[in-house]
Amino acid sequence: MNARTRTLIAATLVLGIASGPVLAHAAPAPAPAPAPASGVASGVAAPTVPTPPNAAALAEAITGLGADNEHATAALVRVGGTSGSWQGSSGVSDVRTGRAAISEGRFRVGSVTKTFTAAVVLQLVAEGEVGLDETVQHRLPGLLPDTFKPVTVRQLLNYTSGIQSADGPGDAFEDAYSHRFDISDPHAMIANAVAKGPGFDPGTKQEYLNIGYTILGVLIEKLTGTSYAKAVEARITKPLGLRDTSSPGPVRVRIQGPHHHGYQAVPRADGTSELVDVSDWNASAQFAAGDLVSTTADLERFTVALFSGRLVPKAQLEEMFTVPAVKNTAGEDADLTAGMKRFLLPGGVVAWGKTGARPGYSTVIGGTRDLSRTLVYSLNSTDAKGRETNPIAEKLVMAAFKK
Repeated sequence: MNARTRTLIAATLVLGIASGPVLAHAAPAPAPAPAPASGVASGVAAPTVPTPPNAAALAEAITGLGADNEHATAALVRVGGTSGSWQGSSGVSDVRTGRAAISEGRFRVGSVTKTFTAAVVLQLVAEGEVGLDETVQHRLPGLLPDTFKPVTVRQLLNYTSGIQSADGPGDAFEDAYSHRFDISDPHAMIANAVAKGPGFDPGTKQEYLNIGYTILGVLIEKLTGTSYAKAVEARITKPLGLRDTSSPGPVRVRIQGPHHHGYQAVPRADGTSELVDVSDWNASAQFAAGDLVSTTADLERFTVALFSGRLVPKAQLEEMFTVPAVKNTAGEDADLTAGMKRFLLPGGVVAWGKTGARPGYSTVIGGTRDLSRTLVYSLNSTDAKGRETNPIAEKLVMAAFKK
C-alpha cells in the first residue's frame, strides 16, 4: 500500500482496532440487466462499485487473528451490494477456550448506535412530532442555561451544537476499567456538560462528541413517552426483524446470548502485554450515543433498509447524506452528517457510514449511496479506543470498495 493510499484511509477511518482459520463464502453477482432493445441508455446510473467483492483480499485481511495477534482476537465481516456478496470470520470468540469465532455472534457496536438514534429522530420529524429547526430550549425547557444561544435539533444531529462533553472517569483505559460497572444517568451527564458553558456558537463548527446524542435520547423519550430502548425496538429493530439487536439498558453489564468476548491489551512491567477481558461493562454512560449490542447480519439489514429509504422517508433521509458547510474544531472541512460520516476513499469512491468503538469491540457499517457495495464488520480489537488506524481495517476497506 503506497503512502498516498495509506494517508487517504487514515484520514477517513481512524479506528483503534490487532489464530484461527478464515471461514468465508461468497455469493455470485446477480446477472446484469438486459440492455434496452433500442440501444438507448436506460437512464440508470452505473453502479459506483460494479465488480464483485475481492474474496481473496478480504480473506487475507482477516487471516491469523487470535490470542497471539497484535491487533484483534477475532473478526466478523459482511460485504454486500448489487455486484455480489462475501462473508467471513476469523479468530476466536474466547481466548481462554479457543472457541472459534461465531458467525452470528453478538458484540457491542459503540457509536454505530448514533445512526439508530438519528433514524428515530428523523422518523419523528417526518411524523411532525418535532422540527429540525426547533430548539432544545423549546422542546426541553430548562435543559440548557441562559448562557447558551438557541441550539436546534439539526445541530444536535450533525455535531454543530457547541455543547461540550460531560466529564468521565479519565482518558486512560485503567481509569475507565475501574469504573466499568458504574451506572450513569443521562440527565446528570447533560447537567455536567452544560455547566461548562458552550464551546462555540451553534452552527459555526463541527465537533464529534457524544453529548448531542445523549440529549437526543432524552428528546426521544419525551416525544415517544417511552424509554429510548423501547423506542428503538418499536421503530427499528422489531419492524426490520433485527432479533439480535438490543439496548442493555442502565443496569445490564453482560452481553446476552452467543457473543464474542472483547479484550484490551494491557502492558506489563516486563514489556509484554496481557489480554484483559472487557466483555462485561455497564453501557449507561453511552446511552443513545453508544449502548447497542448487535450482529453483522442485523447491521447489514439495517444499513440496506436505511439507505434504500425504507426506514426514514426520503426528505428526512437527505439529512444523513448532507455535510454542513463548516470547519471542524481542527480547522478541516466537516465530514459528519446526521448520524453518519462521508468517507472519501481511494479510487474516487465516496462511501457513507459510521464507525463505533467500545473497549474490546470496533465496528463499521456503511456503503455507497447506491448500495452497489456495503460493508459491515466487527473486530475484537485489543486497543479499540486507541487513535492509530488499524491495519486490519485498512485492508478490509481497500478490499471491500476496490472497483
